[in-house]
Amino acid sequence: MPTPRITLLTDFGMRDGYVAAMKGVLATALPGVHIDDAGHDLPRGDALHAAWALARYWSRYPPGTIHVVVVDPGVGTQTRVGVAVEANDRFGVGPDNGVFAEVDRRFGPVRAAALAVPDNASNTFHGRDVFVPAAARLAAGEAVDALGPLLGALTGAHASGVFDGRGRVRSVDRFGNLITDLPGRLLGSEGVTVAGRAVPAGRTYGDAEVGDLVAVVGSDGTVEVAVRDGSAAEALGVGVGAKVTPGLLL
Repeated sequence: MPTPRITLLTDFGMRDGYVAAMKGVLATALPGVHIDDAGHDLPRGDALHAAWALARYWSRYPPGTIHVVVVDPGVGTQTRVGVAVEANDRFGVGPDNGVFAEVDRRFGPVRAAALAVPDNASNTFHGRDVFVPAAARLAAGEAVDALGPLLGALTGAHASGVFDGRGRVRSVDRFGNLITDLPGRLLGSEGVTVAGRAVPAGRTYGDAEVGDLVAVVGSDGTVEVAVRDGSAAEALGVGVGAKVTPGLLL
């Protein structure tokens, strides 16, 4: 049976050797393992951004894939250090700080187990000493519940309340596009309102003139607000958490 693929998503960057240290642990435990770099330039400490990035590719990889996420500004301080999760026949390992919240919302509910910290683990590098060793155990065929006690819920998981017809910006990508959780089906001909500004609807970014705002249904199936050849975040002066309303309602 081939070793499952393992992906790595971090805010470490590539210049300081942190990513290579984690890969070294995996290569030692699993000779020949296939590791994909999902990205290492996430905004530092931004667990919400990590959650949306992870959900974007979670199910695009084959069943059995193990997704490791290390965006952990509270490393060494949390009561619940890390988790191993399972959803939609894929696995995840990382801190319990909300990085799996969007996976839980889209593909869950996830099955999750709390991870113990080995006695010899660094207080500042759980990615190397806690998370990738857990990923290696999953890749070797161990079940999630063999890694620790099962949990009832994850930190930062989305509440299952009634949708009130209004969305929020959940992520700002490197182009300055505002990625929202407003379902794409709610983008009508009148567009959306963000920060008191009416944003017209389009089919794709190129439907707008250079420098103009446009609202489109993005690749995740939710509404995105963009500026043709520019940054919607800068043009509107908003970021994560900003309210987005269908049509011209303020």
